Amino acid sequence: MNALLAQLAGTTPELPVNAPRFSGKRGHVESYFWRANDPDRPRALWIKATVLAPLEGEPVAQAWFIWFDGERKRTLAGKETVPLGSARFDGDPDALQIRAAQLAVDVGAHGSARGSVKTREGEPRFELSWTPDPSPVAAPLSLYPLRMLREGPFPKLKLVTPFPSLRFTGRVTLPDETVELAGWTGMQGHNWGREHAFEYAWGQCVFPSSGGQPEAMVEGFTGRVMIAGRLTPRVSALVVRRGVELYRFDRLFELWRQDATLDADRWTVRVAGADGEARLEMDASGRPMACLGYPNPDGKLSYCLNSKLARVKLQVQPARGGAFECTSAHGGALEFLRSTPDPRFSEVI
Repeated sequence: MNALLAQLAGTTPELPVNAPRFSGKRGHVESYFWRANDPDRPRALWIKATVLAPLEGEPVAQAWFIWFDGERKRTLAGKETVPLGSARFDGDPDALQIRAAQLAVDVGAHGSARGSVKTREGEPRFELSWTPDPSPVAAPLSLYPLRMLREGPFPKLKLVTPFPSLRFTGRVTLPDETVELAGWTGMQGHNWGREHAFEYAWGQCVFPSSGGQPEAMVEGFTGRVMIAGRLTPRVSALVVRRGVELYRFDRLFELWRQDATLDADRWTVRVAGADGEARLEMDASGRPMACLGYPNPDGKLSYCLNSKLARVKLQVQPARGGAFECTSAHGGALEFLRSTPDPRFSEVI
């Protein structure tokens, strides 16, 4: 407790964004994930490594993989689970090593991932490497504006984005084709906590520079959590970067300045604040999507609808300066977490 109070008081440095938070105690879930999008075609790759230490039972490590193909209207998804004792999540935060099942990741700004994950349609293999985008939009960020939200007891799930913009190269060998990655765009995220949120929509997109306009990035969420057996109202936050400019719409509890709609495959949110006003539309309707079962440490299952090919439209009216708009035809990472399964999906990975 004294160590936590010292952290929140700012008398000790905040942990690096990629530092593992698992201390060996029960009641913890933690994930590192990467996505890479083809800048020209509706294709994307997502991999994730998870530590799950349930309240009852032995801790495990999980390796996840999804291939999204918007041209063929399909996903190729799988997960493998192994005892945590056979896995590895350690090392310097700037050179973290992850080993889970057949997945091997060297985490960092100049990182790599290789391995395979079994799916119902075969066992795709991948060899990836990435480098940081030199743009200002690529600096680490958190949607939580205060350190106490990132390190204190509330909310129960924490999230940071160590690398909001990365450039990927490599190869993915699928059961029926091999895809070369050259100049694919993406990001890396890190989350951890005592349980998943009750409900959320989360989205992220990088908009490349074009027509003299600077590169831009948006990340945000709308979510509800359970406190003392009761659901909170939905709260939303957005962070927008455009070149060297930063616009934060993250006053989480100013509910009168927020408006969000969550449909089956679509999320729309409007948030206003001191930096102006932003409106984000993300739509995965008709796009390949996978339903993932996320175990909580208490044994309950949450259901994540995962798309990496969402359409995106971002509109920002800054408090100072001219309005701007960014769009992406198929470059949006969009996820919905729910407490009940979606009847459209007969298979939960």
